[in-house]
Amino acid sequence: MAARRRRRGRRKQKRGFSSWSAGAKVAAIIGGTFLLLMTCGIVIVAQKLGKIDYQKIDPKRLSISEEVEHQTGVVTFALFGLDSRTGQLDRGTLSDTMIIAVLDRETKEITMSSVYRDTLVQMEDGSYNKANAAYAFGGPQEAISMLNRNFDLNIEDYVSVNFNALVNVIDALGGVDLDVTEDEVPHLNNYQVETSKVVGQERIPLEHGGMQTLNGVQAVSFARIRIIGGDQQRTERQRRLIQAITDKAQTASLSTINKIIDQVFPQISTSLSLGEILDYAKDAFKYKLGESKGFPYDQFYNTLSGIGSVGVVNDLPADVTGLHQFLYGAETPYTPSSTVVQIGQEMLYRGQGNGSSDSSDEEDEDSDYSSYSEEESYTEEDEDYSDNSGNDSGYDESYSEDTEGNDSGYNEDSGEMTE
Repeated sequence: MAARRRRRGRRKQKRGFSSWSAGAKVAAIIGGTFLLLMTCGIVIVAQKLGKIDYQKIDPKRLSISEEVEHQTGVVTFALFGLDSRTGQLDRGTLSDTMIIAVLDRETKEITMSSVYRDTLVQMEDGSYNKANAAYAFGGPQEAISMLNRNFDLNIEDYVSVNFNALVNVIDALGGVDLDVTEDEVPHLNNYQVETSKVVGQERIPLEHGGMQTLNGVQAVSFARIRIIGGDQQRTERQRRLIQAITDKAQTASLSTINKIIDQVFPQISTSLSLGEILDYAKDAFKYKLGESKGFPYDQFYNTLSGIGSVGVVNDLPADVTGLHQFLYGAETPYTPSSTVVQIGQEMLYRGQGNGSSDSSDEEDEDSDYSSYSEEESYTEEDEDYSDNSGNDSGYDESYSEDTEGNDSGYNEDSGEMTE
């Protein structure tokens, strides 16, 4: 990536909706959805944007470090794929997918990094929990702040897309082509049970592996597989799905795009304004997907009381340095902030089972992370794995996936998030 000028402090350039084109649900939901948004053209965008849920982000709570020299000429976004069974787009919903997307304004290339959802991170109140819990505790505001605080980023805007939206996108495009291994087939079929119930669509089990066209239910189920390769390979499947959606959307007709917008926009939440969206929409066909990879790079897993199985970064400053080099260019100077250094030390200490995950021994009654109600509760279906894929039907009606027990941080009995 070409060298870029730098200046200390937060950027004051225009921000935009453009990085959506690369962007995510089940890492894929956001990427595919935003590409469709961009390709629809300025006139249609202006007519349809009223369907999107807009939320204002408080810039004073973004946790952007003043110690770090943030890049000019690029825009960094947070992309969230929400596995919401009730359509909830704000707090009370775990972010099944978290992607950091960086758009190079000059080359129009978008670089993405998926953050593993079980990564142990520091929350806004100083406590430690899984990365995907931040969205449930404080919605997009806290989720963005979490990414900035723990990884020295300068994200100011976000896009969130509900789980159901991806199914509509893929079906409207006539399916997407993916290479499914024989080992993945039974797990994909098991996940279709849950997916089909959520979206109210038919389940069609795959009969074999290989390159084939998957419908929406099948493709979303493919992107949720976790038992083969853990979260690392799952995020890789999600990024493959992003590329497949992108390839298909580039040849879609205007009528198809219009249909998708009507179905998907009500399931999107963003902090971006109409002006920002239109500013970037004019370059819609110039955007291209660059490299993508998962993050963190070096971590070990441990089970912590009250949280469950978490990924603990061995050396956070080193990993964050690698992240900055990947997102902004290997030649880009970066020195970890004192905050990242301190979090890295505390994270390693707590991740080894020492101390408490809370910032204090007493519960803060005024905490902004009050548990959400049972009406908003989230059941992370792939957290309690029971695979009966070898049965006669080829799928298990109660299928969910995790070999390490319930590690979601979510208490299914009380309907509360464990902090």
